[in-house]
Amino acid sequence: MSRRRSLGAFKKSGRKSLSPRVRALKTLDDQINAESELGRTIFGPVPAGHQREFFEHKKNLWIWHEAWTEFGELKTVTIRYEVHPSGVYKIINNSISAKLTGAELDNFRRATKKYLELIKTNLYSA
Repeated sequence: MSRRRSLGAFKKSGRKSLSPRVRALKTLDDQINAESELGRTIFGPVPAGHQREFFEHKKNLWIWHEAWTEFGELKTVTIRYEVHPSGVYKIINNSISAKLTGAELDNFRRATKKYLELIKTNLYSA
């Protein structure tokens, strides 16, 4: 799964300085991968044989991706969360769209808040 951001978008995000850990990363993609490493921890341990990603792709667009092998066949699910003034919409594997409500919306809000706290504390604090 490709995760790209422009350096201009990074600068516009309001992050004033980079921590030594982030400065040590070679590319912006490395920075996105570092954010995703933290994001995947929000939901508990990743099961053996699974790959999990959770990150903010760009403003108002969040990605959850999970991949695993089941009976020798690769399985994947990608959920895109689009944040609009009218609500948060979930798109599963580019086809199903539903507006988040109730507990699912509360869980999304908690996860994104925790993600932003984790990356701020672990990557972007001086």
